[in-house]
Amino acid sequence: MKGRNKIYTPLLLSIACAVGLILGARLNFDTSDELFSANPKKQKLNRLIDYIDYEYVDDVNTDSIVDLTVNKILENLDPHSVYIPKDEYANVTENMKGDFVGIGVSFYSVQDTIVVIKALEGGPSEKLGIRGGDRILYADGNKLFNRGISNDSITRHLKGKENTRVTLKVLRKGIEDLLTFDVKRGKVPLKSVDAAYMLTENLGYIKINRFAETTYKEFSNAITGLKKKGAKQIALDLRDNPGGYLSEAINIADEFIKDEKLILYTKNKSGAIEETYAQRKGEFENGKVYVLINENSASASEVVAGALQDNDVGTIVGRRSYGKGLVQREMELGDGSAVRLTIARYYTPTGRSIQKPYENGNESYFNDYMRRYQNGELNSEDSITVNDSLKYVTPGGKVVYGGGGIIPDIFVPKDTDSEKEKLTFLLRGGYMSRYVFDLLEKDRRYYNSIEKNQFRKKIEITEEMMNGFDRYLRQMGVRVNLNGEEHKPLLKKYLKAEMAQQLFGTNAFERYLNEDDRIIEKVIELSQEK
Repeated sequence: MKGRNKIYTPLLLSIACAVGLILGARLNFDTSDELFSANPKKQKLNRLIDYIDYEYVDDVNTDSIVDLTVNKILENLDPHSVYIPKDEYANVTENMKGDFVGIGVSFYSVQDTIVVIKALEGGPSEKLGIRGGDRILYADGNKLFNRGISNDSITRHLKGKENTRVTLKVLRKGIEDLLTFDVKRGKVPLKSVDAAYMLTENLGYIKINRFAETTYKEFSNAITGLKKKGAKQIALDLRDNPGGYLSEAINIADEFIKDEKLILYTKNKSGAIEETYAQRKGEFENGKVYVLINENSASASEVVAGALQDNDVGTIVGRRSYGKGLVQREMELGDGSAVRLTIARYYTPTGRSIQKPYENGNESYFNDYMRRYQNGELNSEDSITVNDSLKYVTPGGKVVYGGGGIIPDIFVPKDTDSEKEKLTFLLRGGYMSRYVFDLLEKDRRYYNSIEKNQFRKKIEITEEMMNGFDRYLRQMGVRVNLNGEEHKPLLKKYLKAEMAQQLFGTNAFERYLNEDDRIIEKVIELSQEK
């Protein structure tokens, strides 16, 4: 599939990306510390930088040299020890906090005008009635349209300190005069629980996209709500969840595992072992749980799946997980940048490490997905390679393996139809989002008038809408075969799911995506077995 480098994605007043298993504490080492000052390796690097600064014939940006050096050092350690430059650090930290301070909208710049995609749930703008399609023309009298203003500049006008105010002048279709909103900036949730709803009358569903500071709190609220609706079983969807804070994963695992049972242990460089046990009465210790994983479920997701599997709790459904069993700690470097340095390995209760090998370098490590694709593992459980020397047995007699991810109890193959995979990329990559936004803009008053419970009946994805998406992709330089009848039902579902997301949020989005989902269908089947 060929396409332009630029992908049109909605600009949230935040950036969301978190991979790995992170200990919550941050360390800020004092560079005057006697141990570090006396380190001859450090003195050697410092002296080289000084020589370049003061003696080299040309002017050189030594900051960039230091950044390159740090990255090169970390590349030779392991794939998950990473450098976070100071210009990225605030965004990375904000994503993992679980909230940010601002007015709480996602938006596109359309013809040099800020157009709201959606007021974010729980944020100040939603509470005041700002809605999708609104054009923000002025902020505190500052003109925000027809100026070629950058997204960073826009963000600076809209974000600010908590409890400070900004007066917005907003143009809404169908209303002649500008609307005025006096918005008090506040905390806007960056939710890590995308969806929580009932799949059947007694099977609840929870989707977690990452493990951030607020994930356990969000999860706890979700599971309490589902129990009130009659949930006696839970489908915990950790597919495509790349990880996050270890403490949040432990708290969630504790909800399903009985007290004094081992959840995991870590081992550091000196061989010191730190064990973590279930400590409290969980909300769902006596209910059935199904954990959904796939090849992109990593780190903290694998902690949860491994802890439950090794304690003979619940059923793991899907495909072999990513295989990341390294623990990072974030360490500040004193200039606004930081490193996430691997400081330990974690082990599941039976003693297995699920970290896949990385001795052949980072490129080989990150190409593991293609190897799984090519060897047939994504389509057949029999193609999963295991190492008999890494075989372990749970207390209940179940055989499990270490050395590269969590192998599910129930395998469900991946649909590897190439056109379907391209459609999924278009949905997740932002192309579909912008097209649907433009569709809604054609009759924004009508779409904003639809109630959530009327959406399914009132909205029909027409042939013209699907053909329009094909034309839109061609204009963007993307070539995908959307003419085949076999792919139209999926395209229709994806377009409707994206429309539901922009109008009603991620819960509605996930409900549409999950219809006819192979793994969810399997979980429903398992839940109904006597």
